Amino acid sequence: MLRAAIIFFVLGLIAMLFGAYGIAGVSIEVGKVLLMVFIVLAILSFVVGLIRGGGGKHLP
Repeated sequence: MLRAAIIFFVLGLIAMLFGAYGIAGVSIEVGKVLLMVFIVLAILSFVVGLIRGGGGKHLP
């Protein structure tokens, strides 16, 4: 998901360089949404890991 967000940001920057501001704006907005979803899921995963005990079995 993070990779997709970065791709949309780069696509938006390239579109902006070529003067396609409409496409650049949409691409950057999609990138922002994907980044926010990634952050929410990462935080949720971290919290669930803390609640469940987090550790699990570690390799020696």
